[in-house]
Amino acid sequence: MFSYRLKVFTIASVFLTSLTSASADPAYKADDVVNFFTKKPGLGLTRGICVGTAQECDKEAKPPSTFDMLVTFDVGSHNLTSEAQTNLSEFAKALKDERLEAARFAVEGHTDARGTDQYNLSLSVRRAEAVIGFLESQGIARERFEAKGFGETSPRVEDPLDAINRRVETRILLQ
Repeated sequence: MFSYRLKVFTIASVFLTSLTSASADPAYKADDVVNFFTKKPGLGLTRGICVGTAQECDKEAKPPSTFDMLVTFDVGSHNLTSEAQTNLSEFAKALKDERLEAARFAVEGHTDARGTDQYNLSLSVRRAEAVIGFLESQGIARERFEAKGFGETSPRVEDPLDAINRRVETRILLQ
């Protein structure tokens, strides 16, 4: 009986250890971020002229889609969770890459629909600023960021109260 319990305990310990270490891993790596922003058209240092129809030129001029930094928050909070800090550490590593050294970013805070419009707008700005503050603590110059708050105006999913709507995203600012 003791041997059986020891085996069950050992198996449970290995399982829990694997769950703990898996949750500590970032959702993406620095290389994923660099590739996201550098593989998009129109991010070079040169300017170009589009020769084509208005639709073709407009299509080429659109900036890349938003990169989700996977920074989520508790209700009514702008404090970074440990998971958010892990993901932001990878993001900071990416921003130190020479291919992104000159890039500037809009850091966009969002909320769910709890609270008044004014409260949510203020909270979304604080969330964006919290992310910028963390990145600054990782050695990234504050001048590279522009904080924007959108409150509850841009939900990611249909349910306005869903936790996924409490987030910060970033987009590269084309100069």
